[in-house]
Amino acid sequence: MEGASYQRFPRVKIRELKDDYAKFELHDTDASMANALRRVMIAEVPTIAIDLVEIEVNSSVLNDEFIAHRLGLIPLTSQRAMSMRFSRDCDACDGDGQCEFCSVEFHLRAKCISDQTLDVTSNDLYSSDHTVVPVDFTDYAGYESSEQRGIIIVKLRRGQELRLRAIARKGIGKDHAKWSPAATVTFMYEPEIHINEDMMDTLTLEEKQSFVDSSPTRVFDIDPNTQQVVVVDPEAYTYDDEVLKKAEAMGKPGLVEIYAKEDSFIFTIESTGVVKASQLVLNAIEILKQKLDAVRLSEDTVEADDQFGELGAHMRGG
Repeated sequence: MEGASYQRFPRVKIRELKDDYAKFELHDTDASMANALRRVMIAEVPTIAIDLVEIEVNSSVLNDEFIAHRLGLIPLTSQRAMSMRFSRDCDACDGDGQCEFCSVEFHLRAKCISDQTLDVTSNDLYSSDHTVVPVDFTDYAGYESSEQRGIIIVKLRRGQELRLRAIARKGIGKDHAKWSPAATVTFMYEPEIHINEDMMDTLTLEEKQSFVDSSPTRVFDIDPNTQQVVVVDPEAYTYDDEVLKKAEAMGKPGLVEIYAKEDSFIFTIESTGVVKASQLVLNAIEILKQKLDAVRLSEDTVEADDQFGELGAHMRGG
């Protein structure tokens, strides 16, 4: 029946999983759900980032605003971001955003006392919460100088000094890109490729090779044993239609058929390091569920108003 809806049970198959990278298949759902998941991962999964900077001393070549901007873009480990409060909603500090429930305090003190340029990096930021630190934070003890380098904030020469206090708060990428936990999130339709073997057998080896070479990416190849054109990597297909145009130019329309599976997607996720890629997906699913619950609640409220009229609105305090 056109327009009818039914319950789906999406399936996930993990292909590759690292701390900052994930690749998985999402089956038995549609593009609206896949794109909603992608957008939530980019813009609505909360993280922690520096949001307020108080400069005490700055005699470097960079002005205060420049340094504050660079500090805001330093990724901070955000495993506890989901349990933190937004500063605007925190009742412990009346929305001031400077309490243990909604913020983390950082301090930085650096002064160059030699003729050698001093690199002030994210490793020089000291946090009031050991669980919220710059992503590449390492202890100087036991590391070679090449392994100590964090994200450079500013460079100091002899006599120059930088002292500051910074407050990190919870936020989402929709408000500012510094809170986005994802470097990139992409998905593609899983391609389904069918070769017309009978029609392919009518081609010469040179024509087969010409057909294979017409694809900008290595989707097809010729089997050295059978001399048949085979699909070697369907996911390399970029929906450019070059092989379809080549087949038509050869007078063989229908030589190959390529479809996009409308209920199957391949996701590629790269995290900035503030949370693990796997946790990023789980957090996004949890937030998406919360948003859907809010929609259901809103629909129930509208139905109550329709049924009870002014009485329903009065019961809600309207």
